[in-house]
Amino acid sequence: MDKMELKGGVEAILFASGDPVSAERIAVVLDADAEAVLEAARELAEEYEASGRGIRLVRLNDSLQLHSAPQYAQAITRALEQRRPPKLSPTSLEVLSIVAYFQPVTRAYIEQMRGVDSAYTVGVLAERGMIEPCGHLEAVGRPTLYRTTDLFLRSMGISSLEELPPLPEMAGSDAAQKLQQQVEALRAAEEGQMTMADMLQQEEKEDAAGL
Repeated sequence: MDKMELKGGVEAILFASGDPVSAERIAVVLDADAEAVLEAARELAEEYEASGRGIRLVRLNDSLQLHSAPQYAQAITRALEQRRPPKLSPTSLEVLSIVAYFQPVTRAYIEQMRGVDSAYTVGVLAERGMIEPCGHLEAVGRPTLYRTTDLFLRSMGISSLEELPPLPEMAGSDAAQKLQQQVEALRAAEEGQMTMADMLQQEEKEDAAGL
């Protein structure tokens, strides 16, 4: 299969699926190498963006997905008569940031960091598909462990957890304040007010200023 056929196959599978599909699975179906599939996806993503197309191809860890370009979100909402999903509350973003940076975590761990009961918020985030159970801690009662999902990555505009802004050293009395700074950055990204590049740039400025 030549490169054009491979790109066409990747595009067709992702368009028909609508959901993330692993590069390995696409490679098996198209009788190709997984690295070749990822390279074809990268080229497709660049072509979509360079030509101003209304779709984007994103990589979520080792999976790929097609979605609409963000600048057309309002037009899509009006055309399909969809309501914009409610924004995450500050409390939800705080819990989400703890899961994102320290996963896999139990609800007890989240509550220990926050100092308040978090059962309802964990349930809300799981219901919205931002976090999910990923096993049980080998301890008394075998509490459920939680991690973030591919939907979290897509919502934050990143391909993997490695792209999250680095978390400052959490030791010391200012640990809560430092985590809250990351919460505010995640909130801005979720509201579409800041890109991940902006967040990283802000981190560099704060480090340079000694904050």
